[in-house]
Amino acid sequence: MRSFIIILLSIFSTILFAQTDSIPKSNWSTSAITGLNISQIALSNWTQGGDNSLAWTFFSKVDVLYSSNVWAVKNNLKLAFGRTKLGSADFRTNDNEIYLESVLTYDIKWVVNPYFSNTVRTVIGKGYNYTQTPAVQTAKFFDPGYITQSLGFSYSKDNVFSSRLGVALQETFADQFAHLYVDDPKTLDKIERFKLETGIESVTEGSYSFAENMLASSKLRLFSRFNSLDVWDVRWDNTITAQINKYFNTNLNVLLIYEKSQSLKTQVKEALQFGVTYTIL
Repeated sequence: MRSFIIILLSIFSTILFAQTDSIPKSNWSTSAITGLNISQIALSNWTQGGDNSLAWTFFSKVDVLYSSNVWAVKNNLKLAFGRTKLGSADFRTNDNEIYLESVLTYDIKWVVNPYFSNTVRTVIGKGYNYTQTPAVQTAKFFDPGYITQSLGFSYSKDNVFSSRLGVALQETFADQFAHLYVDDPKTLDKIERFKLETGIESVTEGSYSFAENMLASSKLRLFSRFNSLDVWDVRWDNTITAQINKYFNTNLNVLLIYEKSQSLKTQVKEALQFGVTYTIL
């Protein structure tokens, strides 16, 4: 419950900030993309082999932007959750993520501008390690959960490229799975359920339209701790979107993650999605 309240406060604080400034409606820019992939195969007396299968994935990306003469607030919420069932086996989770980012920027009419950002990351449902038999649960909602605040300077160009660099605080929360993400192995007499780290955060993102109906976007986040600047956490999110018509699109998403505290290997997720485009304003 505490974790859920933290996420709600993060969303509410951003909305509240924008609403207290008597904002003209034209200063808002809001868009949302959502979709549901479903794949189903049913076989009966099929002699060529195979098995029944059902897979579904829900995804959504919401952007809420506000800008005035000097202030700008950019909010981005990404949700993804999906499950797969093969034959008589139980459903398995194949996608599971919440990523919420808010960035407040003040325009000082210079090449770079100061900013403050807040990022929340966690999973939606239970996560399992299916490489073991039986599968071992490794995560649930906000267990672990990551909240990062960063303060520094940002640069942007024509709303297609932006980069920011700042000092950051990263808080990691865990409870049932604290031994996987938070616990300090050097303290054998207790299990830590909270970890605070200070370091440097860099976020660079851009988008490029390379055809009339196709858009490539990329977002690279780097984080390194002051006490181990030779090790960097990497999150590289890449998407190619093909607009089919006014309402439908196809997305190819490739997400690469490297976090030494989670795994010594690079984690890769690839998803081909068919979705509905909905623009609120």
